Amino acid sequence: MNNQEKIQDLIQKRQEAALGGGEKRIEAQHQKGKYTARERIHMILDDGSFEEFDMFVQHRSHNLGIEKEHYLGDGVITGHGTIDGRIVFIYSQDFTVFGGSLSETFAQKICKVMDMAMKVGAPIIGINDSGGARIQEGVNSLAGYAEIFQRNIMASGVIPQISAIFGPCAGGAVYSPALTDVVIMSNNTSYMFVTGPKVVKTVTGEQIDTEELGGASVHATKSGVAHFRADDEDEGIMLIRKCLEYMPQNNLEEPIQTVCDDPIDRLEDTLNEIIPENPMEAYDMKDVIYSIVDSQELLEFQRHYAKNIITGFAKFDGMPVGVVANQPNYLAGVLDINASRKAARFVRMCDAFNIPILTLVDVPGFMPGSRQEHGGIITHGAKLLFAYGEATVPKVTVTLRKSYGGAHDVMSSKQLRGDLNYAWPTAEIAVMGPKGAVEVLESRHINALPPEEAAEYIRKKEQEYTEKFANPYEAAKFGYIDDVIEPRNTRFRVIRAFKTIAGKKDTNPPKKHCNIPL
Repeated sequence: MNNQEKIQDLIQKRQEAALGGGEKRIEAQHQKGKYTARERIHMILDDGSFEEFDMFVQHRSHNLGIEKEHYLGDGVITGHGTIDGRIVFIYSQDFTVFGGSLSETFAQKICKVMDMAMKVGAPIIGINDSGGARIQEGVNSLAGYAEIFQRNIMASGVIPQISAIFGPCAGGAVYSPALTDVVIMSNNTSYMFVTGPKVVKTVTGEQIDTEELGGASVHATKSGVAHFRADDEDEGIMLIRKCLEYMPQNNLEEPIQTVCDDPIDRLEDTLNEIIPENPMEAYDMKDVIYSIVDSQELLEFQRHYAKNIITGFAKFDGMPVGVVANQPNYLAGVLDINASRKAARFVRMCDAFNIPILTLVDVPGFMPGSRQEHGGIITHGAKLLFAYGEATVPKVTVTLRKSYGGAHDVMSSKQLRGDLNYAWPTAEIAVMGPKGAVEVLESRHINALPPEEAAEYIRKKEQEYTEKFANPYEAAKFGYIDDVIEPRNTRFRVIRAFKTIAGKKDTNPPKKHCNIPL
């Protein structure tokens, strides 16, 4: 074979690898409303930037007849490219090759690209579309999963890890995405579960289909496993690129600040009127967020899960910031188990990647009741407390209305190293609301009064309590609130606060690692 023939052979092999499992299987993939593994990579990365690793790898198994069938690449495409000019590493599982099932060599390819991402200090993106472990490879396939899991763990908090589920992801395969920072699922074409519907029926007798057991809707609303539910793969791919816009390359770098044409001193007069006169009346915290962030843009995490708390990325004068906010419009913004878990993980992710945190507070307390107590609200609430107290990034807190009891402490209070804590004039910072406080403090006296006198006495005492605590000045008197600000000026004060404390240094004691209440 002469040199020209060798070059032609290389070109032919590359064309063969590009076809994956063949044109019929590619067509079947398209008929399901799914892109191929290569199409996904080229849509995610900047045009012409993809450089592939291990195109010619093949499996080495000789079990159960699989030795008769080989495909170049062995079912996963790996390599690197750029997103908005910034280097990223990527792997994409190819369902057209053995159903995307994971073999020993398949796992080695993923491990290689993850190792490179760690060496370079660049994000890793994983596209999941796989039938699970390759049965013919037995324990080697299981070992391959564990090798990937170990790398997910070592990379956690070092480089951003994003997982997109664009097809099946079942059994042991689910744990790699679960270990990453962001999980994106697409409607109708993706699902995740540890055991499938057939096994569930055999073991428990429960009759359930794939979508109800582990579809995108389930994980976006009930389990909280998915951070984003995309309408289709196109939206999912856009979300991958969008998330990385707010995140640095690694934990040693700062997020990229972009040019902002939204004036930092823009006043929002509507905020002066947004808090209802009736303390029991709700309003939408998202209206506040959209009013103060750059260009009314919020990339909201877990939008459909634990809706009593809002988490997401936004920008202030072009600077990426993580936003955590109670939502009075849903369950009065109370902290429950799911809200605590959701916010705690988001706070820790922001802290890991040097993303400052803005906390907007309107919280009546923790959710009462036996279901919450028996579910471990104490431990789960402590997760959020721990996350804020551990975080060393710049933290700005604005209390809009209620901030009661232990929930006041948890929501980035001054004592949890909140750097700048502001309040609106409508803020109420106290152990509890007026009604509850009077019931606790005055119950013996109230019970001794005739009913008509008791009602007047309660009204009078509630008014006294309101005058004492239904304002931010008691907390400001002790320095727990740094300033009381006019609501319409919130955007400017928040931006100036973050600019002021951008270089601040907080450190935690030397330790192997913390023991967060999991």
